Amino acid sequence: MKSDTEDSKLQEKVTYNDTEYSDSDVEIQNQKQEYKKILRKVDRRILYLYAIVYLFTQINKGNVSNVAIVNLEAGHGIKKELNLNSEQWAWCLSAFYYPYLFFEPLSTVLLKTFGPSVWQSRIMVTWGALSMLQAAARNFSGLVAVRFFLGLAEAGFYTSVLYHLGFWIKPRELPQRVASFYSVGMLSGAVSGLLAYGISFLDQKANLSGWQWVFIFEGIPTILFGVYTFFFLPNYIEDSTFLSEGEKQILLNELPKSAPTKSDHSFSWDQVKELLKQPTFYTYCSVWFFQGVGGWGISFVLPSIVYDLGFTKTATTQLMTMPPSIVGFILLNILGGLLHRRYIKAFPTAFVMSVVQIVCYIVLLTVNSNIAKYIMLIIATSISNSLFPVLWPDRMRIVKGTSSSALAIGITNGICQFMGIIGPQIYQPKFGPSYHVSYACSIGLCSVTTVSIAATWYLVAKDGLLNTEGAFREDEE
Repeated sequence: MKSDTEDSKLQEKVTYNDTEYSDSDVEIQNQKQEYKKILRKVDRRILYLYAIVYLFTQINKGNVSNVAIVNLEAGHGIKKELNLNSEQWAWCLSAFYYPYLFFEPLSTVLLKTFGPSVWQSRIMVTWGALSMLQAAARNFSGLVAVRFFLGLAEAGFYTSVLYHLGFWIKPRELPQRVASFYSVGMLSGAVSGLLAYGISFLDQKANLSGWQWVFIFEGIPTILFGVYTFFFLPNYIEDSTFLSEGEKQILLNELPKSAPTKSDHSFSWDQVKELLKQPTFYTYCSVWFFQGVGGWGISFVLPSIVYDLGFTKTATTQLMTMPPSIVGFILLNILGGLLHRRYIKAFPTAFVMSVVQIVCYIVLLTVNSNIAKYIMLIIATSISNSLFPVLWPDRMRIVKGTSSSALAIGITNGICQFMGIIGPQIYQPKFGPSYHVSYACSIGLCSVTTVSIAATWYLVAKDGLLNTEGAFREDEE
């Protein structure tokens, strides 16, 4: 006969799929399942809303590159009607990013001051209204002025989304979510091209040119979502109404010590000083700067570059700008899923992506086949659009505190806005149709990106933070 002790030990175990688990193991598994169930509720209330809004805000942000070629053959293009030369058009693109560059860190901090629902709603409504106001521009100075204030209004939306998610979800649960959110925004290139194609047929309706109709139609949804966000976006775990008290506590318990919190001050100089002492702060900024200018720069003029390949007329060229966005959407979701399941790691993945991107630009610089160039454009732009989301969860994970989180996210992404200042200058139409000077610049800049990724990887490993949940070594997985 078995002793009472043996019977007790047997009762402490259960069998699942031919594997024995102790009661404590079963409890841990149940807790993990409950946590994932709660996260799905958070996704439905926060992430899905942000993803849809991000699609339309990115459409507004990128539609200026589409209107550059709308109704050119009919003589009603924006450059002709506003009498813009190559340099002036580059400045119209760049003007958006000057206030964006300086205001984004502050805007991210202000989300904590005013609350996510109020601050994000303000961004969306003012941005949508100013996007529509671009249709009223009559000359170079008018368009530059509107685009300057458009950048001021929009600054901080994307970084505020990441910052807001940090209050709710631990960094190790973010890769798939950031990838999904970001990839929806990437579809804006496809949607914007499709909309520009359709709206171009309204040219001269109500005495408005096609480019004016594009600005008007694509600004309306952002305003509507801004109103919705004001009333329905949850702010913080503690004051949410769609979670039970038990569910709130589970979410709070899962957050690492370094995560931002509702109870923390909106701004702390001590946290800022600590942030500025971290070498990774500067290497991450280096990645975002050089990748933004060298990798993302081409995105601002992609329709013009595709048009210069000589395949089609302007209307069909709008459709040919869709494949880079669609391929990027697929690539990023695959990478996000693999990162989330720990099949791949962020730093080696980003390093390889950067190298492949450089190869694409070398091919663009050296081959003459327009078909080969178009394929390289698809690969290069899909990679450049995907690299930041691969690294964002780790950028957020190794920051300590509420103020540091806001500033690290805001400054890192803010410095990336040089892409909109320098990028259009590098890819001016005067360098086309070959764009040899432009591609050579991208090769050099992306090479520095690769080195910066390697340096950041080394520093994070040196600090012992490659496999932690947060910014402290005791935040082990």
